[in-house]
Amino acid sequence: MLITVEDDLQSLLELLWIREAWRLDPHGDDLPPLLVDAPTLLGATQRESAPIAAWEEAWPDVWEQVLRHAGTVRDPDVFDRLQATANGSDERAELLRELVGPSWRDELGDEAITHDAEQWMHAQFERRKARLTDPGAQPERSSLAALVDAWKGGLTKVVEIPCSGTFTRRIGSHAILVTAETRASPERYSAALREFA
Repeated sequence: MLITVEDDLQSLLELLWIREAWRLDPHGDDLPPLLVDAPTLLGATQRESAPIAAWEEAWPDVWEQVLRHAGTVRDPDVFDRLQATANGSDERAELLRELVGPSWRDELGDEAITHDAEQWMHAQFERRKARLTDPGAQPERSSLAALVDAWKGGLTKVVEIPCSGTFTRRIGSHAILVTAETRASPERYSAALREFA
């Protein structure tokens, strides 16, 4: 049994940071809850010069694209194929897009991603790193029976977002999205995994 846990997808983290730091109020049917570790809000002066309305309108579509890519099973040969391509070739660029997927930067540029975003993401990395000190304390061990059933149902990837509350979604034929709070609770995580089985 092989399950991949992705809790550090840069493209998802950037989107979540942008939404909260810039105080965007995007509208959509299935948007994630707020971050557990809320970023510092950007000032009124920065917001006044930013295209907030355009960003709010674009956010749900970019979220959906990034989430869809996060739920995609990667071709295990993509790295070998990438190494076999010439630097600067169209084929290499296409393989890199396949590997990295869509992002806010690709769609709207990097104006919304400030130095504060980099600091926030670094702090998130440090928190995740601290959790890795005890492999026996990994949430998957506490929810093993439900995880095995989900794996039998086709689950190969768990994508975690650092958001509060419960927000569990199937994001492809082999992946599930959960919040950090859900994954940290054996009962809630087991319930989320049972939704996949």
